[in-house]
Amino acid sequence: MPITVPQGVVMSINKENEVTVTGPKGELCRRFNPDMSITLNNNNLIVSRPSDSKQHRSLHGLTRSLLANMVEGVAKGFEKSLEMVGVGYRVEKAGDKLIFHVGFSHPVEVSPLPGVSLVTEGANRIKVTGIDKEAVGQMAAQIRAIRPPDAYKGKGIRYVGELVHLKPGKGRQSAG
Repeated sequence: MPITVPQGVVMSINKENEVTVTGPKGELCRRFNPDMSITLNNNNLIVSRPSDSKQHRSLHGLTRSLLANMVEGVAKGFEKSLEMVGVGYRVEKAGDKLIFHVGFSHPVEVSPLPGVSLVTEGANRIKVTGIDKEAVGQMAAQIRAIRPPDAYKGKGIRYVGELVHLKPGKGRQSAG
């Protein structure tokens, strides 16, 4: 399945299968397995494999997905939103760092990964944005890991739209 390269995105493919993608949002560079053949024809990026072995089939899909994410990242960018649920849970921005108050005896300070920006929306929403899908997902997962959603009360940091199934708890004990 070919990847369509949008207007304003420039690609260069090296002999060692190193692909550099430059667009309006920035530049990404990645080296791929030398078995995969990557060609650019008429603004269509095509990945092909040498054989139908299991390893080549899996590398083919991986290479195609990574290239599609690189093209989309430099053209549009990626973002993940998180929300904090809990009484007194809040986040503040101090420079490029975020300071979380999530029920611990101390505030938790988080620095962004390279190529990722953190934005607060109000006191309990965080937006993670960047051009590298892998880095954006990693940063969002690190923030969520500070205080994952509790299974009994639902308090914690979660992705926007994430469904948290609550456990019923102990309930009443029967007398007798």
